[in-house]
Amino acid sequence: MPTMDRDLRASNAEREKTVEALQQALGEGRITMAEFEERIATAYAAKTRAELDVLTADLPRSLW
Repeated sequence: MPTMDRDLRASNAEREKTVEALQQALGEGRITMAEFEERIATAYAAKTRAELDVLTADLPRSLW
């Protein structure tokens, strides 16, 4: 995502999309339950797109 877009405020839909990707990653065994819980808490508290990007940066793009 271009730098300027990353600085934009995150929408509820973008937070939900991130949580869905994390749910899929959990189901595939890519992250643990503890990681999932930590990441979704961070996702719901995220204010910018950049904060959301960090949560899925280590996951395959096909999940999101």
